[in-house]
Amino acid sequence: MYLRPYKAADAETILSWCRDERAFRKWTSDRYPSYPITAREMNEKYFDHNGDCPEADNFYPMTACEDGRPLGHFILRYVGGDRRVLRAGFVIVDPERRGRGVGREMLRLALEYAFRICRAERVTIGVFENNPPALRCYRAAGFREVPAEPETCELLGETWRVVEMAARREDFFSSKGRA
Repeated sequence: MYLRPYKAADAETILSWCRDERAFRKWTSDRYPSYPITAREMNEKYFDHNGDCPEADNFYPMTACEDGRPLGHFILRYVGGDRRVLRAGFVIVDPERRGRGVGREMLRLALEYAFRICRAERVTIGVFENNPPALRCYRAAGFREVPAEPETCELLGETWRVVEMAARREDFFSSKGRA
């Protein structure tokens, strides 16, 4: 597996992984006003609107590939203004590949990129409490739950609680096999 920058051609494949609105909302939360969206709408948000990030050079969509084919996707963006903390999000893996460690490996590569290339000290991520597979994946990749003000989203007529997680540079490099 390797990471590369997201390409416009990836959108159709990634969107095909959201087979219903519930899966789509677990992936995007409320960041798109309607479901389903088109590849054009995804690319407009990413390329024309910088992922809705007001700061220039602050939105990094990535695609995980194997043999040239996308098998996962996520984004990184700086938060806090000092370029020491990155926020990961929009994490998704091809449903045919889930449960095989693909998400864990993709996020391990994302953390390596964040810490080695971007020189971040910490990477944060939020995940809905009603998404146990994602919680397990993020923990396996090195993220840990952190205290945070309770945050919720109203989605699909329900209240979804966000679990805040973070991975620290010092923990990543002190872990076995990551030096």
